Amino acid sequence: MHDYRDADLEPRVRVLCDLAVKVTHESSRVTAADLDVVRAEGWSDTAIHDALQVIAYFNYINRIADAVGVEDEPGWAAQPDSERTKTLSKRMSVPPFSE
Repeated sequence: MHDYRDADLEPRVRVLCDLAVKVTHESSRVTAADLDVVRAEGWSDTAIHDALQVIAYFNYINRIADAVGVEDEPGWAAQPDSERTKTLSKRMSVPPFSE
């Protein structure tokens, strides 16, 4: 799956993904109303802040990687997305997100 909008996500996860897209592509247009939509799905201000930190960090790292020409890991193209995610999570020792 390459587009979260095609996934069977809970509404509270989908609004967080929508926020991530807006922060990534139109950060100067994020408003209090955007954050209110996320809050309405039950996310606390602390959780929203944490999510924004992660979103911003990935945007930063991706831009650096693009700028210096970092290539994908060998074999990633042949892996299904779920296997690639498991590999990345294990390598980064990322705990599951919790509020």
